[in-house]
Amino acid sequence: MPAAQPIGPPTAPTTAVRFNLVDPTATPESLSRRYRAAIDMAAFADDRGMGTIQTEEHHGAVNGWLPSPLTFAGTVFGATRQISVTVAALLAPLYDPLRLAEDIAVLDLLSGGRLITVAGLGSRRVEYAAHGKDWRWRGKLQDEALETLLAAWTGEPFGYRGRTVRVTPRPYTQPHPPLYVGGSSRLAARRAARLGLPLFLNAHLPDLAAYYQARCAEYSTMGRCVMPAPRTPLLHLSEDPDRTWATYGQHLLHEARVHASWQAPGARSGARSTADDVDALRREGVYRVVTPHECVELAGHLGEGGRLILHPLCGGIPVEEGWSSLHLFASAVLPKIDAAPAL
Repeated sequence: MPAAQPIGPPTAPTTAVRFNLVDPTATPESLSRRYRAAIDMAAFADDRGMGTIQTEEHHGAVNGWLPSPLTFAGTVFGATRQISVTVAALLAPLYDPLRLAEDIAVLDLLSGGRLITVAGLGSRRVEYAAHGKDWRWRGKLQDEALETLLAAWTGEPFGYRGRTVRVTPRPYTQPHPPLYVGGSSRLAARRAARLGLPLFLNAHLPDLAAYYQARCAEYSTMGRCVMPAPRTPLLHLSEDPDRTWATYGQHLLHEARVHASWQAPGARSGARSTADDVDALRREGVYRVVTPHECVELAGHLGEGGRLILHPLCGGIPVEEGWSSLHLFASAVLPKIDAAPAL
């Protein structure tokens, strides 16, 4: 799911660094190095005032797509002081709701409120089956998870599956840690409005944003919708984009094709590619390799409220190349843009 921007007063472009730790040729040793590099990159981004580290959750992927975003987030928080971590999305129906409430509360305390959780349903039946969850009941599982989180974070006893329970400690953030409902359907929008939670759309869907606001009025809840711009590309920086596409284009294509294969027909996602080869992927623009100058120009074209999303380790790109991209952004782009705070 792509990073997104708030609907509301315009702001300067925000910055995000995305990590999903994909590597189709990884060994345990090389993947360990990649994980440690991602933490070092997060600390680098934090030192330079970037907005958020974005991560996500998938299970059983042969390319190692990150299955444990909360563990990753906790490690980022241990290495940083200011930057937030946006988990977009956390597959809430796959978790034990009480344990999830505890884990997020601890991370909220540890980070001083820097964890942003987007609760999504996911799109892969195999992930539900692997975790012993019934895909047909995913909506009810999502409702139970969200309702349990909100009740648990009060620190007071509440009814749960026929018994009274209490979850401690209370989170740092009050009334509760940042929690969004993710999705691109009316069911997700209505769920968010009913629970009084903000909605995080995974595509540019102004009609759905309007539907959400109408449901908020219906339920007398406060509504905030976060929606990506019509075009929010995933970026890699290079002084020579032609060379980078020729050398690393297959990495970008691998990730694009795997992600596309997981999407249901007609699914809407700002990061969905339909490309079948590297040339088509480059023309499409979902993944872009840009020079620093082009990135500064892109920031201007995005306008206030846009977002620059760096994806330095996309598809298993070598760690050294990822560092090159990140250093270029920090030295040649950041000084020329007025980045806004994170989501």
